[in-house]
Amino acid sequence: MRKPTHSFRGAAPGVVAAAAIMAVAGTGPALAHAPQAQAQAHAHAQTQAAVPQRTPGHLVPRELPPHPSSDWYASDVTKGLPETPPFCVEKTFPSAGATHRTFWTEYDTGATQIVVRTGTVEAARKLAAAAEKKIRNCAADWESQFPEGTASWRDYGALTAEDGAHVYGVHTSYPDSEPGIHLFGVGRDGRTVTVVTWGEMGGYDQAPLADFKRTATTAVVKLYHP
Repeated sequence: MRKPTHSFRGAAPGVVAAAAIMAVAGTGPALAHAPQAQAQAHAHAQTQAAVPQRTPGHLVPRELPPHPSSDWYASDVTKGLPETPPFCVEKTFPSAGATHRTFWTEYDTGATQIVVRTGTVEAARKLAAAAEKKIRNCAADWESQFPEGTASWRDYGALTAEDGAHVYGVHTSYPDSEPGIHLFGVGRDGRTVTVVTWGEMGGYDQAPLADFKRTATTAVVKLYHP
């Protein structure tokens, strides 16, 4: 049976290859050369379509949960969806009206933010609800795909941010592989929806929950709607 290959980074393949830190179940943390990764990430972003003016605000590296051994680095805000979709929310968001930014450290920890401006408030509500449902079902879906592994999820509750936000955690473990822990924040402001994902090798105890809740709140507050 093939081993699971979801990435903790959710970064575009070019970014991951440049950083040399594609983290998948069954591999250990690998050290990246951050300056080189930054340069190649910038070059990758330049090849994609320019983001429109008045793009909703995105997170910046200093707003992510602090890493004990590394700075955070970020791609440019880029139009569309990431080439490698974040774990658990694959095939959830439309590319129309979407922008994204990927983040990485010198180790295995990575993060992604996707922002989607929909046509109506009702469409945004439905999109946020669909993302939350996908995350709640993620552990069971993963176990169905990889029956030799185990997965679980936790509901970390709602946040007070604009028109609402919610935080979840998902843990996966596969024999002879490193376990993975992921945090997700889904929120909405008017007709704009965002999801923030964070992941690294480890378990629930290592997840920076309090810091991630602040990150998720900031992500939603930085959105706007006309």
